Amino acid sequence: MKPTVRIYSSNWCPFCVQAKRLLDRKGVSYQELIVDGDPSLRTKMMQESGRTSVPQIWINEDHIGGCDELYSLDRSAQLDSLLGLDR
Repeated sequence: MKPTVRIYSSNWCPFCVQAKRLLDRKGVSYQELIVDGDPSLRTKMMQESGRTSVPQIWINEDHIGGCDELYSLDRSAQLDSLLGLDR
């Protein structure tokens, strides 16, 4: 079963671009929720993550964190497993 990936992002955020680029390179589809101009969506993101910055990334129901955490998971060879790519 493919994991679901959800990312809250902004069109103007270089870290969002980097995170999406990594997911794209891995061939992973994701649901992108752009918070630009949508205060209620940003509030929802903050309530779910406890953070105010973008990107905020979930794999299935697990909050991964932001771009730094995503790349850290990749460097430690844990990301592929979370994304179901190691099978």
